[in-house]
Amino acid sequence: MYKIIVVIFSLTLFACSNQNKEVEVLNIYSKRHYQVDKDLFKIFEEQNNIKVNVVKASSDELIERIKSEGQSCPADLLITVDAGKLYKAADENLLEKIDINTINENFKPELIDDKGFWIPITYRARAIVYNPKKVNIEDLSTYEDLSSDKWKNRVLVRSSTNAYNQALLSSLIAHHGKDFALQWCNKMVANFARNPKGNDRDQVRAITANIGDIAIVNTYYIGLLKSSTDSLDRNVGESVNVFFPNQSEGERGTHVNISGMGLLKNSPNKDNAIKFMKFLTSEYAQEYYTNNSFEYPVNNEVEPSSIIAEWGDFKIDTLNLNELGINRKQAVEVFEKSQWN
Repeated sequence: MYKIIVVIFSLTLFACSNQNKEVEVLNIYSKRHYQVDKDLFKIFEEQNNIKVNVVKASSDELIERIKSEGQSCPADLLITVDAGKLYKAADENLLEKIDINTINENFKPELIDDKGFWIPITYRARAIVYNPKKVNIEDLSTYEDLSSDKWKNRVLVRSSTNAYNQALLSSLIAHHGKDFALQWCNKMVANFARNPKGNDRDQVRAITANIGDIAIVNTYYIGLLKSSTDSLDRNVGESVNVFFPNQSEGERGTHVNISGMGLLKNSPNKDNAIKFMKFLTSEYAQEYYTNNSFEYPVNNEVEPSSIIAEWGDFKIDTLNLNELGINRKQAVEVFEKSQWN
């Protein structure tokens, strides 16, 4: 009888201690809105017994929120889909410097922050997609050439407010200067098949609808179209080819951008944040990303998915990705002057 009472008493104490124990948490402010992220967050929770809370908004909105919340900001990590926004967060003294090699030693060197304020999660190329029935691949070459007269009324692209286009133009400014970028934009506007509208997938759909012949698109959108449960979208994805510009000898390579994350200075759960950063850049998570969101893995030990591999290897523009933030204000000014819309 005594033994039973002791056991019951011990179990009661254990249960009470578990109820009083604080649940481990990780708070993320994220621009990403993909199902693959939800899946990986859930897996991380189950593996580590850490509750992941996510607030979603645009990168600029999240940065302003972090600034306004100050030291009481509950967020541990900022996740964006643009290196330029991570540069902005670091430049505004919101991110804490980390030892990148302690997170992962297998990063592609051209994709990391040389100052150590952020790390990549995935990367994507801003490629040219085209209708092979209307475009001879021999006519394709560089981003710069898209402004030539042969593409008049044939080019499809998103609006100038889109971060992907702003990043691309920021890279052109870094390579050629602001004056060249303005001339390029003016000529590009004259080549538009329609006024910019919709997302990247809408540009590809417009090709199949014979509205235009070529479009500037992030590569992973083609993977999403080709793997869609919607047969119409699958047909759209299959109807176009992917071309990586600026690949010839002496050319700089195709513009890429990253989806990445930074540790916030006032993070209340730094250990959990570091654990999460290691998880998202692990071989397991990187394989999950490339096979489900069709982004390129930043971990050198992981191969791109079979859909991505179909497009072949390409030379990456090795421009320091912080330049995408450094030149962002000038890029916006150039877009406004050119009336890109």
